[in-house]
Amino acid sequence: MKTLLVTGYRAHELGIYDSKHQGIPYIKKALTNRIVPLVEEGLEWIITPGQYGVDLWACEVVLELKQQYPGLKLGIITAHAAPEEKWKEEKQNEYRRIIAGADYYGAVSNAPYDGSWQFRARDDLLFRKSDGILLFYDEDAAEGTAKFTKERAMKLHAEGEYELYLMHAEEIQNIADEESQRDYE
Repeated sequence: MKTLLVTGYRAHELGIYDSKHQGIPYIKKALTNRIVPLVEEGLEWIITPGQYGVDLWACEVVLELKQQYPGLKLGIITAHAAPEEKWKEEKQNEYRRIIAGADYYGAVSNAPYDGSWQFRARDDLLFRKSDGILLFYDEDAAEGTAKFTKERAMKLHAEGEYELYLMHAEEIQNIADEESQRDYE
């Protein structure tokens, strides 16, 4: 596998409304645990839609991993131009810092938001350009936008040579529990 699409829930779908939320480091650690073995097996690119949540946390993980794996590249492909323009200033600054570190940044449509067709076109491109997906999706949690991504990824996986890696809340909770246990000891 050369290119992996990484995505999942938006921050608000996880009840996260602040970049200092205590759950984010555990999500990032779970992403790191999943991505590193793939990089060591030859993964070259991580691509993501760059939405606020799992997408951007994955971008931060990749930017950190690039120090250890300089051949790893990050691509952010958004649905439309300036997706961050209505975000709070703090989130805009965080987003701009992340895209500045990306090896590729582009939008499927260079127009501002014009309709759901832009998201469908973006997803078509992301699936076409990737060999597999790492998706944070939990059957027991709220469905959110990740449900549709999962359905499409499962269909591609069933049809042939598209890898599907699912990350669940339990995995993240286990990391949090281990860290808590370590701190307790």
